Amino acid sequence: MQYKWAELKVEKEKENKDVVRRPLQNAALLTPRPPIITVLGHVDHGKTTLLDSLRNTNVAAMEVGNITQHIGAFLVQLPSGEKVTFLDTPGHAAFSAMRARGTHITDIVVLVIAADDGVMEQTMESIQHAKNANVPIIVAINKCDKAEADPEKIKKQLLAHNIVCEDYGGDVQAVPISALKSHNLMNLKEAIVTLAEVMELKADSTGLVEGIIIESRTDKGKGPVTTAIIQRGTLRKGCILVAGETWAKVRLMLDENGKTMENASPGVPTEIVGWKEVPAAGEEILEVESEQRAREVVEWRIYVKKQEKIKKDQEIIEEKQKAYNEDYRKKREGLMNLSWRERVYVIKKSQKESMTRQSEKDIQSDKNMLPLIIKGDVDGSVETILNILKTYDADEECVLDVIHCGIGDISENDIKLAESFQGIIYGFNVKAHKSIQQMAAKKKIKVKIHNIIYRLVEDLQEELSNTLPFGEEEHVLGEAAVLATFEIDVGKHKVPVAGCRVQKGQLNKKMSFKLIRNGECIWTGCLSSLKHHKEDIAIAKTGMDCGLSLNNNLKFEVGDEIVCFSTKEVKQTISWNPGF
Repeated sequence: MQYKWAELKVEKEKENKDVVRRPLQNAALLTPRPPIITVLGHVDHGKTTLLDSLRNTNVAAMEVGNITQHIGAFLVQLPSGEKVTFLDTPGHAAFSAMRARGTHITDIVVLVIAADDGVMEQTMESIQHAKNANVPIIVAINKCDKAEADPEKIKKQLLAHNIVCEDYGGDVQAVPISALKSHNLMNLKEAIVTLAEVMELKADSTGLVEGIIIESRTDKGKGPVTTAIIQRGTLRKGCILVAGETWAKVRLMLDENGKTMENASPGVPTEIVGWKEVPAAGEEILEVESEQRAREVVEWRIYVKKQEKIKKDQEIIEEKQKAYNEDYRKKREGLMNLSWRERVYVIKKSQKESMTRQSEKDIQSDKNMLPLIIKGDVDGSVETILNILKTYDADEECVLDVIHCGIGDISENDIKLAESFQGIIYGFNVKAHKSIQQMAAKKKIKVKIHNIIYRLVEDLQEELSNTLPFGEEEHVLGEAAVLATFEIDVGKHKVPVAGCRVQKGQLNKKMSFKLIRNGECIWTGCLSSLKHHKEDIAIAKTGMDCGLSLNNNLKFEVGDEIVCFSTKEVKQTISWNPGF
């Protein structure tokens, strides 16, 4: 009974100290809001170009390598007067987590498929994300202006993924368009507005603000900044917000063009300035009454997180102790049933196995280590890079060790940390100012900055390979077959000699040799003699008969193979396929 009372007390305490979403009290307060549309699809199928055409801008030209590398949120006003919020998500394979986040805060997914390419890997992944989030799909078949475009082929391919277009008796609208030439975009807009009207999207614009962070970053002049979608209430300057383990007093709100906003109502994307620290993308935003209440909520959340970690660690410790005690009990019971001689044997065997395991651990610890510091422009970029690093095989000869990750430009602290751990700093879409570069050069710290995700991975793969020692590569120079065996007297000793014929290449006495018997190498070393008839020679060429002896007097057998080879050092590479 005491235990249940303690549980109730903790739950009540949580309820008082934390803040959660509030249930709707009055349905009459609901008013129409702009639909939130997420544009998904395979890389280079025209997602960002479509948004450019919808809002008459040129975002694609500003994207490095024409690849969208973080979520963009835009409010678009259609000619009919309706407002629509669009989310543009990356199509590259590395950004799967960001696409999943986009679908979980959206109302409708516009799936862009290139008519000249078809359903690809990220297309299928996007369909799955939409299904998981239970979000309706509108298919935009793009690049229909191309001669090789085949919209009907796309519709048939979608059938295999349970996406049945209206032409085939289903309920999914498929609109053929050309985003580049702004062809048929009006039909796509009408399809979006019609579906949104059917869904009757509404929200409560009164009371305390609720929303969700879709991206976060650090701005040199503004500090921590988040891009958020408001889902309830109306955000204004001065609002006190809590997200994850940080809070903000809103001092500035900006639209996608960097213009100041007076307020942001449900469905409207906005950049929020005023956070104490950078919150994680995907965190809920909840408004509280005062700064004191915000601090209390954050302190409580940090405390709860620590307690959960302590509890989890304790469970792991108890589980290991239990397994150890059970193993010890079984061993003890087994020993009690043995004679003393058998006990000594078992104990010695156990000690030997223990030493073997320790030796394996020592080998593991001898692996090369590559310490990394990861810095990104936004939280989603860092998240993506860390997810890629998780795909690296820990069994490789070099081990990755991420000692720090964060958002923002390369700083002096990053250089000091890299110096302490002898690590490398990788930046994604960030800068390293001249003074930082000079400091890094002075301390011989590598700072690698990239703005395309797969270039960063290729660079990292090369650095991993550089940690490996050079390997040896063999080049076969010649091969000979043993046709006869005999012995000759050299002083008091008899030396085995092989009568051979060179079948390929040449045998060079100065090089290394192998003796192959039944397909298995049984000796590697040098020749002690190489003769043609009775004359010493340095080289035996293809077709020549020769006699040779080895430097260890190993006996030959008819049918043995003699292989002459040279070795050279070659750079080893680590094979790593992160999935793109």
